[in-house]
Amino acid sequence: MSSEYKGHLRKMKTGFDGGVRYWLKLDSEIVAEITQLVGQRMELTWTGGINCVNCGKSIKKTFGEGFCYDCFSNAAAASPCIIRPELCEAHLGKGRDVTWEQENHNQPHFVYLAQTNGIKVGITRESNIPSRWLDQGAWKAIVFAKVPYRRLAGEIEVELKQYISDRTDYRKMLTNMRGDENMVELAITLGSFLPSHLQGYLLRDQKLHEFEYPVLQYPQAVNTIKLESEPFIDSTLMGIRGQYFLFEDGRALNIRKYSGYEVGFRF
Repeated sequence: MSSEYKGHLRKMKTGFDGGVRYWLKLDSEIVAEITQLVGQRMELTWTGGINCVNCGKSIKKTFGEGFCYDCFSNAAAASPCIIRPELCEAHLGKGRDVTWEQENHNQPHFVYLAQTNGIKVGITRESNIPSRWLDQGAWKAIVFAKVPYRRLAGEIEVELKQYISDRTDYRKMLTNMRGDENMVELAITLGSFLPSHLQGYLLRDQKLHEFEYPVLQYPQAVNTIKLESEPFIDSTLMGIRGQYFLFEDGRALNIRKYSGYEVGFRF
């Protein structure tokens, strides 16, 4: 092992150039392209420290994805409409932080269909394609609709959730279970179910996107790692999918879940 890094975990940066690529991010710095380390031995140590990803203060536990309780309750980046976009009021000039809402939520959004194991519906800003799909571990995806602001995307998502899920079964995704549904045909069918006032946002020419992940071997069953009970990991990295590290013994670590945790890496 020749490389060492230390800092607070953040969601991995993703990229796609025919294959999915990942970069390890600690605090605000991208420190290594982790894709190149698949197949190698690595050590990860949690120091026991946690700092809020928003305000930086030392905390004992996180809320949401790395927030202290105060930031989870008050910060714009943790507002309820992150999870429930149908509640968003950015287009009305409202929100926890109006400037942040205008920059992030009063912007064009896509409603998409993604296949991780089964087909799910989701939404994201236009600028987050395809990174949103890669974060979820999707192997197929299409854009379903384009809207001018977040609230409308949430309304479409609510309608579609009557017919398909809005969640990823991470265990099935990490064992590479794949359905064989025709996404383009399904999109046409689902579009016909929308109320008339939302059908004008549908995209009629859907392009199917497909992704392959840097995984040498998928496990038959997944055992997720909890850093609180296992602060030291010494194992071979067998692959990365979504925001998960896959290790040789079938264990998986959700990097995004531990945003704000202070860790050390050795490769």
